[in-house]
Amino acid sequence: MKDVREALMVGRNSEGKLVRRPLSPHLQVYKPQVSSATSIFHRITGVALSAGTILLVLWLVCAASGDSAFSVIQAFLASGIGLLVLFGFTVALFYHFCNGIRHLAWDAGKGFELPDMHRSAKLVAAGTIILTVAFWVIAFVVG
Repeated sequence: MKDVREALMVGRNSEGKLVRRPLSPHLQVYKPQVSSATSIFHRITGVALSAGTILLVLWLVCAASGDSAFSVIQAFLASGIGLLVLFGFTVALFYHFCNGIRHLAWDAGKGFELPDMHRSAKLVAAGTIILTVAFWVIAFVVG
């Protein structure tokens, strides 16, 4: 054997003959599904929310530090890049929120049928868009 991993790829079929089997499904075999995509996005938005929380803490520290520090962070957040970061944070927040509600329904044993799963994924996407746009429209009207 050239590699130790090859020993793990040897198995027996139902007749007892030795066969070579893959370690796990890979991208050539596995086709992405709606449920896997929503799960991956849920994890990504969770990481984005963690980074956004660090930004929020930085904003609070600057506010507590004084006017000069606060004006610097406010200028950054009011810039094009800052607004893009804040927009991305709100998209992540609302997606994670809506998909979290979907997970609560799953915890209650509802929505595991494939049509229900696809419908709830579409509802999560629509809810994310509607809530994000509504939030930003209200923010600019009030602000």
